[in-house]
Amino acid sequence: MKIERRKTRSAEVYTSSLNDIMFFLLLFFLIISTMVTPAAIRVVLPKSATSENVLIKKSIIVYITADRQYAIDDQAVTFDEIEPLLAAKLASKAENEEFNVLLQADKTLTIQDVIDVIDIGNKLQVKMALFTEKDK
Repeated sequence: MKIERRKTRSAEVYTSSLNDIMFFLLLFFLIISTMVTPAAIRVVLPKSATSENVLIKKSIIVYITADRQYAIDDQAVTFDEIEPLLAAKLASKAENEEFNVLLQADKTLTIQDVIDVIDIGNKLQVKMALFTEKDK
């Protein structure tokens, strides 16, 4: 009686599909990282229980610091320069583009300081949104 030995099988892990997965993950993180708009000017935002995270493709960010320093898209301006600069940016838009003005105002400002900038947006007939920070 002849006893035959079975051939030993070696376990292999096929990793060819992992290359595709890693490529898609890398592509996903590269695309997402370009969409994030970092706040270059530090402003302490007021708290709101109903605030949501909103990502808008075409937006102009207006900053108002605690000492009433104004900036539009990281460019320091005076209060008198806000309206002409916003009007110029809105005039340069294409037909299918819509701009929204995102207002980041420090929470220590008076409400009149914020309303003065909102009035400029109303004159130019542009949608404005006030940034808040979600209450923890």
